[in-house]
Amino acid sequence: MIRRFDAGAAMPATAAGRCAAIFVALAMLVPWCGVANASVPPTPDPSLEAFAHKAMQTFDTPGMALVTVEGDAITTHAWGVRKLGETAAVDAHTIFPIGSNTKAFTTAALAILVDQGKLRWDDRVVDKLPGFRMYDAYASNEMTVTDLLVHRSGLGLGEGDMMMFPTSDRSRAELVHDIRYLKPARSFRGGYDYDNVLYIAAGELVEAVSGQRWEDFIQHHILGPLQMRDTQTSIDARVADQVSLHGKNTTAVRGTGRQAVLSTVMTGNVFAPAGALQTSASDMGHWLQLQLHGGRIDKDRRIFSAISAEALWTPQTLIPIPAAPLPLALAQPQFEAYALGFEVQDYRGHRIITHLGGVLGGISAVVIIPEKQAAFAIMINSEDEGTLFAMREHLLDTYLSLPSPDWIASYKQVIDQRNTAAVEALKANSAVTHAERGPSLPLSGYAGVYRDPWYGTATIGQGKNSAGALTISFDRTPGLHGKLEHVQFDTFRTHWTMPDVEDAYVTFALNPDGSIDQMSMKAISPIADFSWDYQDLHFIPDAAMHSQ
Repeated sequence: MIRRFDAGAAMPATAAGRCAAIFVALAMLVPWCGVANASVPPTPDPSLEAFAHKAMQTFDTPGMALVTVEGDAITTHAWGVRKLGETAAVDAHTIFPIGSNTKAFTTAALAILVDQGKLRWDDRVVDKLPGFRMYDAYASNEMTVTDLLVHRSGLGLGEGDMMMFPTSDRSRAELVHDIRYLKPARSFRGGYDYDNVLYIAAGELVEAVSGQRWEDFIQHHILGPLQMRDTQTSIDARVADQVSLHGKNTTAVRGTGRQAVLSTVMTGNVFAPAGALQTSASDMGHWLQLQLHGGRIDKDRRIFSAISAEALWTPQTLIPIPAAPLPLALAQPQFEAYALGFEVQDYRGHRIITHLGGVLGGISAVVIIPEKQAAFAIMINSEDEGTLFAMREHLLDTYLSLPSPDWIASYKQVIDQRNTAAVEALKANSAVTHAERGPSLPLSGYAGVYRDPWYGTATIGQGKNSAGALTISFDRTPGLHGKLEHVQFDTFRTHWTMPDVEDAYVTFALNPDGSIDQMSMKAISPIADFSWDYQDLHFIPDAAMHSQ
């Protein structure tokens, strides 16, 4: 649920952390420590410790864990606190959500089924997952298992995420059924657009082929054999040594305010195969070691075959590479493609295998450097992509013996410029004069139930009298409701009661007779996370849909 940093776009998949002033008071309270795997005595690295400390101070990051793997050596480091305002320190076994870094576990599960002869990568999904359908008949019939995993389905960026984001009352089976109502943004196999919903279908495919729920299959075939005892397959799991999630959401532009514990976090297991795993630095070391060893645990045991290991890292879909902001040009890849749950790209001329992950309030990065037989994972308990990416680049430069620029300053400059531009854009929008600009109807004329083909219903209500304010409720997303404020003409804006949720414009289009034809939405913030895919919703009055 998170992709490459782009100065002109949001951090995706709920990793929308933004920069703030360097915190001074907090730095005096936060314990900074390094923790190593018991099998590898810690060797202090002053440059790493100093860099991590500076990055976290610069971007106001509460806590971070790092694991590095070199051959058989697994070393963990931890800095900061699990929760702002409390003293419990992050350690090697502190559990962080890893978001879309879960996807590689789902593809590994499918690789196991391929090794067992129960599945082939070129099998048609419809032959293995009864009832699977896309909007387009050709895509429905021809989509292979590989197509399901490599973001070339034709769906738009993040399309359908609000079926599960930030929570939902749907089952996975319901969500997979409703994928058929998602209208594609491009032709099947016509290009790259990152999605999450098809990884839910991949999780259902695991169950259809194996007879085990995705959670049980992952536990039995991957987590158990790797002794990943800290790892939780549910985003709802609550254990003692677990981080709280943080964001800077005290202003209109998400990520530009004061760091605080989030009140709203992602819940529900519907999206588990796409991004629900929670794990520790210690456990991630075992996972990365498995990757470096090509699926082998030891000389006698394997999770998946060497052939499957190669398939997981084989590029499938080219990823367009936008121009990087000048301060970040050195880190811009020249080649990037999506494989099976991983991205394959170059970093300053060296091949790396990587992926990003994010949920509301926490982000992560996985990097594998095949030529060095080394890998690392970074997890933080906030949305501060500056910390994540500066650490990633610093570690890559270190492993590859490359001269390293001041990545902290570079990311801070770019993020500050992006946030300033977003704030100015919102100010310009809010300066619109509302007087004598609608609405076209009395407020009661907008009230009713509206239905989108894939999301379901949203209800527009009104207060007890004719002058009462309009309200909005997303009926398949428990707790997502609030008031509508008139902006101009037939456009309103949301004020959600659920904290930390991106607000949106709500625009009604009228028929010639003055009745409502449709209701559309658009995120207000220009750097809203792509999983707030309001723009993909096309509501019409429910009565009109039933009459069609």
